[in-house]
Amino acid sequence: MQPDSHTFSVAVVGGGLAGKACALALAQLGLQVALVAPPQSAESGDRVYAFSQSTADLLERLRVWQALDAARMQPVSEMHIWGDAARGADAALQLSAYAAGVQQLAWIAQAGLIDAGLDAALRFSTQVTIFTQAAQELRIDADCAEVVLAGGACLCTACVIGADGGHSWTRERAGIAVDERAYGQIAMVANFSVGKPHRGVARQWFLGGGAQQGKPEDKVGEILALLPMPEDRVSMVWSARAAHAKELLALDPDALAARVNAAADGAVAAQTGGLSSATQSKGFPLALRRAAKLAAPRVALVADAAHVIHPLAGQGINLGLRDVAELARVFAEKESFRDLGDARLLRRYERARQADIAALVLATDGLQILFSLPGPLPGLVRNLGLRAVGAVPPLRNFLVERALA
Repeated sequence: MQPDSHTFSVAVVGGGLAGKACALALAQLGLQVALVAPPQSAESGDRVYAFSQSTADLLERLRVWQALDAARMQPVSEMHIWGDAARGADAALQLSAYAAGVQQLAWIAQAGLIDAGLDAALRFSTQVTIFTQAAQELRIDADCAEVVLAGGACLCTACVIGADGGHSWTRERAGIAVDERAYGQIAMVANFSVGKPHRGVARQWFLGGGAQQGKPEDKVGEILALLPMPEDRVSMVWSARAAHAKELLALDPDALAARVNAAADGAVAAQTGGLSSATQSKGFPLALRRAAKLAAPRVALVADAAHVIHPLAGQGINLGLRDVAELARVFAEKESFRDLGDARLLRRYERARQADIAALVLATDGLQILFSLPGPLPGLVRNLGLRAVGAVPPLRNFLVERALA
């Protein structure tokens, strides 16, 4: 053990929402936790997420959810989804909280709100020690794991948890391979004010269906979503082909609002009363990433370090926080003779998460591929399928259950 060494039960690498939630969840078990959280860019706090019931449940257990400002969180009462054949008044698929017998399908909030709540909880935790230096070296042997930080400090621990994003340093240093496929799309985000109350309705359009109507196919596979926010604002997420996205990112807010309305054949203006006062748009390249495994000797991966999915279902953050909840459960139920880095223990976590991750990867990737296929026959199949799901209550209810997960 080197001179500047610190001993902890576990070390969590990554200072985003998942990393902070993981540190708090493990601290609740009585573990001494090192959180390696270098400062992040301020703009990450502007990101808007749809938080599901599973996320609310976890944050409530961490005593964070109750402390959040409810006025800054928008409940989602309905989801309206249009296929790419027509984008008129009637959605091809409608999911309703009222019909499902629940108060809301999700909550929309900025990442910065949740991040501030997690920071407040961390300030009161005597079990978590935060290190702001970047991790530089990972050493693993049969007895322990060591994370060496910039400046030379060494964190000695039984297990290192990688919560450090899609380009995970922990995953790379642990020698865990990753399967990656770029979508050739950029997720463009911006916030707008709307001309009439959105009533908590989230809207999503699959674009590019004009191919079978003799129109250009330049938007095939693109997805436009408007998520309701407090004070009659909406957050736009437009997953656009890279070349198209670069063109859109260069537009001023008014021109972008006009393009959003045109993309949905005027439906945006009809349903929202028009868009105005947009924030400057930002873009994020999209790719599917999935780690070959979630566990290696004395290492476990959670959230984006383990999997990055297409944002069309808005479930990426919720999937990652379900990883955190499951890892905490496995640690809480471990046998007394096992240490936290035991390979069998970490394999339990990996097995427990396989089905949930595989199902969401299959659903999001499959839908993205399906709506990217040009031509009349694929268009007919996917749009009939979307309407059929909306017409069959058991299938519609299954989708509501997934949205609530």
